[in-house]
Amino acid sequence: MAQLIGERTDRDRPSGLLLMNARAFTDLFDPARLARLHRLIALDDPIRLDDLHGPDAAARLARTEILMTGWGSPVLGPEVLAAAPRLRAVIHTGGSVKQHVSPVFWDQGILVTSAADANAIPVAEFTLATILLEGKRAPSYIDGYRRHREVGGAWRDAIPSAVNFGGTVGLIGLSRVGRRVAELLRPFELHVLVADPHASAADAAAVGARLVDLDSMLSASDIVSVHAPELPDTHHLLDERRIALMRPDAVLINTARGSLIDTEALVRRCRTGTLRAILDVTDPEPLPADSALFDTPGIVLSPHIAGAMHAETGRLADSALDEIERLRQGLPPVHRVESSSLGIIA
Repeated sequence: MAQLIGERTDRDRPSGLLLMNARAFTDLFDPARLARLHRLIALDDPIRLDDLHGPDAAARLARTEILMTGWGSPVLGPEVLAAAPRLRAVIHTGGSVKQHVSPVFWDQGILVTSAADANAIPVAEFTLATILLEGKRAPSYIDGYRRHREVGGAWRDAIPSAVNFGGTVGLIGLSRVGRRVAELLRPFELHVLVADPHASAADAAAVGARLVDLDSMLSASDIVSVHAPELPDTHHLLDERRIALMRPDAVLINTARGSLIDTEALVRRCRTGTLRAILDVTDPEPLPADSALFDTPGIVLSPHIAGAMHAETGRLADSALDEIERLRQGLPPVHRVESSSLGIIA
């Protein structure tokens, strides 16, 4: 693959096609990045398709060598591969590729890359900010100040003690995001625990954490942050029994997938006033307007904003463009998605 594309000259660029919705395209490609894209691959007009049902889609696929996909791209099944005999690579500008690229692409030796590492950065930053603010109990003080309109007062005594010095943060999953969160926590005087069946004690120690089993981590942590993939064996990983293990006044943060938490069990625990939950993802998503999550005390919802958005999406575009440039130069990709990893990645 690298050799075939690397042999090209600037005037003989590989043929490319973008499959993504208009919002994703606008977010990813400012004028400078769009100009770089045009320098790297040859793009017909229109350069972007929302789907593959239009009258010219078949002809476009027949000559495409590089597919660049993103949010809103259609599922790439065996029929797409059959219609694209010249295809050599799928360069994804988002994180997970499992839901929109068929395993047959790997079977046929098509290179698949993703921008998951780039997308992990804002998720980890969002998580770090949430850990520090929740560890300071800042949201509770802010809400109390708004309600009582006084700086001091008995209302402050009801707020749990801050845990930003000597407290314990538990990370469920030493994933791309989990590793980066652990690294970002290094400057702070916190104990970091990790629970991940696919990680070793050395893996955890390398990012300043200690590997423990999940139940022990839940019992010992002041703040728990979820960074595991959505897999059959992680569905309701935090069920009623495990949620009950969490400390009084603990905080649960989820920026991974909503299905990892039993929503009904979470609501029951939060209604006791002994747990806070900061949820950037939910199950289902989007939530119905009458979901109990909106009105349960102690549950804070954000509308799936932890990942790259607005200016942050430039990292995703840069990651994808860098991959194409490496291929043009005959260099191996950095962010290849291996078929062997499909069973354990998000």
